[in-house]
Amino acid sequence: IYIVHCIHSVFAHRSSCAFVQTTHHIYFARKRNNRKMKQVPVTVLTGFLGSGKTTLLNHILKDQSHGMKFAVIENEFGDIAIDQKILSENVNEEIIEVMNGCICCKVRGDLIDALIKLYKKVETFDGIIIETTGLADPGPVVQTFFAETNGDEKIEKMYKLDGIITVADSKYIVKRLDEEKPDGVVNEAIEQVCFADKIILNKTDLIESKDELEAIEKRIRQLNPQAPIFQCQHSEISPKEVINIGAFDLDRVLNFDPYFLGDIKNPKHDQAVSSTSTKIEGEVNIQLLDNWIHRLLHDQGEQLYRYKGIIAVKGRDEKYVFQGVGHYFSGKFSGKWGEDEARESTFVFIGKDLNLKLLNEGFKACRQTDELRFTVGTLVEANVGRYEKGVVIEQWDEGNAYRIRLKGGREIWAPVDIDVYVRLPVDGKQDQ
Repeated sequence: IYIVHCIHSVFAHRSSCAFVQTTHHIYFARKRNNRKMKQVPVTVLTGFLGSGKTTLLNHILKDQSHGMKFAVIENEFGDIAIDQKILSENVNEEIIEVMNGCICCKVRGDLIDALIKLYKKVETFDGIIIETTGLADPGPVVQTFFAETNGDEKIEKMYKLDGIITVADSKYIVKRLDEEKPDGVVNEAIEQVCFADKIILNKTDLIESKDELEAIEKRIRQLNPQAPIFQCQHSEISPKEVINIGAFDLDRVLNFDPYFLGDIKNPKHDQAVSSTSTKIEGEVNIQLLDNWIHRLLHDQGEQLYRYKGIIAVKGRDEKYVFQGVGHYFSGKFSGKWGEDEARESTFVFIGKDLNLKLLNEGFKACRQTDELRFTVGTLVEANVGRYEKGVVIEQWDEGNAYRIRLKGGREIWAPVDIDVYVRLPVDGKQDQ
């Protein structure tokens, strides 16, 4: 397996109506091209943040039954490559990385160059899988494989689109599709569904009734009535359902987007959506992390589109890999740290209207330490939606940094030792 990796990307939006007069002329002319090179099939794997794309890709990497050989191009939103590290656990061959920038805008040429350079290595392969970031409009990625939109016939001669596979999170897909965006801002989830040749409706175990599941499928079919929908849990689906299926149909794309072969324009993405990533040396207190995450989800779960990390835990040789979407969080120990590998912990948050300072400081406060700022008996102010005065009555209580008794007698926990949760009284008074 070869992995080509691109970090911190948002793919650009698709075509402009300026080319409407020439679209069909170009399309029919291109059918007469003679291609003599072997075209390597390309599968585009897309879907909103946290839908289960990387989990599906890991299943394919681990599955030996399909007998296929393919390369993987991995794209992430964030400065730290969490998914690439997870995928690398399942490959033993060369890893090629294309770093920093947007594939369709800032480094789109790098993607084309990488595909050209890869061709000699993969021309005997069964295919290439491109996993887009969850905030990607897949249209420009697809356009890369057509001479009319990339200005280079080489890619079209070397590769052919085999299928666009969209993974949808059953719990959140309707909410993402119905999310109101500012004027001119693209709804990436809608684009991902519309472009799909096949839709993997994942996490169906989170849906309480058959009627609700049918309603979700009905909403998806309003946007894409032709793509077959496969229901699954934990992204478990046969690789033969997503690779080398011969499903891509340019005529279908032109039906819902007549200007697809026109000029590529940069999309306007929601500026309220942002990401932050943190890397810390040393080990993390797993109980502190768990308590902090649960407090974070209670306070900001609706704003968190996606979060994931790889953690070094004191006393464990295995990596703790965790991830979540909204209020749903999971983690497990998976894969051992290498003998020469730095035991460092990384975390990526993606969401809307995020308090980036809180996220970075909160994660850093989960580091393994025996030192806290406040001793038992210290008068403090605890954040319970507003700051209330109380006194520290215990340190490291059930994995939390502090147990605090408020003035009225109620006792609460401060999960980590930062001012967002507990601080000295702003009036400076140390009396009750």
